[in-house]
Amino acid sequence: MLVLVINSGSSSLKYQVRDVDAGTVLAEGLIERIGMGNGGLGDGEPMGPRDHAEALEQVDAELHRVLGDRAVDAVGHRVVHGGERFAEPVLVDNEIIRAIERLNPLAPLHNPANVLGLRAIAEKWPDMPQAAVFDTAFHRSIPEHAWRYAVPDWLYTRHGIRRYGFHGTSHEYVAHRAAALLDVAPEAFDGVVLHLGNGASATAVAGGRSIDTSMGFTPLEGLVMGTRSGDLDPSILVFLARQGHSPDEIDTLLNRESGLLALAGSNDMRSVVEAAASGDRRAALALDVTAYRLAKYVGAYHVAVGGAKAIVFTAGIGENSHQFRALVAARLGALGIELDAGLNAERSKEPRVVSARGSAIPVLVVPTDEERAIAEATAAVVRNAG
Repeated sequence: MLVLVINSGSSSLKYQVRDVDAGTVLAEGLIERIGMGNGGLGDGEPMGPRDHAEALEQVDAELHRVLGDRAVDAVGHRVVHGGERFAEPVLVDNEIIRAIERLNPLAPLHNPANVLGLRAIAEKWPDMPQAAVFDTAFHRSIPEHAWRYAVPDWLYTRHGIRRYGFHGTSHEYVAHRAAALLDVAPEAFDGVVLHLGNGASATAVAGGRSIDTSMGFTPLEGLVMGTRSGDLDPSILVFLARQGHSPDEIDTLLNRESGLLALAGSNDMRSVVEAAASGDRRAALALDVTAYRLAKYVGAYHVAVGGAKAIVFTAGIGENSHQFRALVAARLGALGIELDAGLNAERSKEPRVVSARGSAIPVLVVPTDEERAIAEATAAVVRNAG
């Protein structure tokens, strides 16, 4: 089955075509500046498509060039927020699109763009099966004592304020790959999965199911990230509001101007590591703050899963920054964790163990592949629907 995987942003459309049965990637690309065509005039920037429908025409042309007479069988979409309704991938129809659209207030930067992608496909290929694969779905297994906030119940019943968690597609995929590497069944895997990119989250996995995760009502909660603050005293928001800062200013401050960018002047971990190595005190402090926060979550989730059988690093930073992995592991000595310096420094695209032989808990590096996970989930949904 050929599956077109779509990841729609507000002004971008990332796509990939996968042959699910063969496990191969046949085409992929990124279209940017959607809806910004006029902005390209006179400023040296290329004009972008007028809308997602026009962007899809570009994708279609590329697919005809690459695939020839072969046709796409289904389309799978990454949808960031599935709320409480969607606990698994679903076949899309108009009612499902409207249901996803009703969740826009919970993910205003992501879901509206996801809906645009869904509607663009429906208009161009009305008979094409589409599946929505939700970032939040894997975390629907989190028990109430972990997803509840200690606030009045009406905040939950009226506004849906609770922990949802994100990066679920990646966490689930990586947990399954880690289980295979350890030669245990997916439903027997207990561990802590660390998805570390510009956005970062940790998930406690027990019996192959998510039981807690660091991101909450929004992706802002939890770890120090590229431009997000992660955890902080909620009274800071009240204080800033009383100082005259608007909600939009506070949102920008915490989501786009904080994290590594605020601490080190860059949200690129490679640049921060290089700066710290050359003696930059701000960069060294940023790494200390980030590694300390992450190590605290690992310790907490080790307890949550009743004793982790593995600590798993994934995503851009988790897979590629051996220096940051070493900084985190150095703070986990109380758990008996020890890295093998040589194994940790090796670069590979394959799942691997990087801990020392005597480490009490194996430390793994498992590359994530969200597009593959979405394609496989889409194929399963379409086949189950007949």
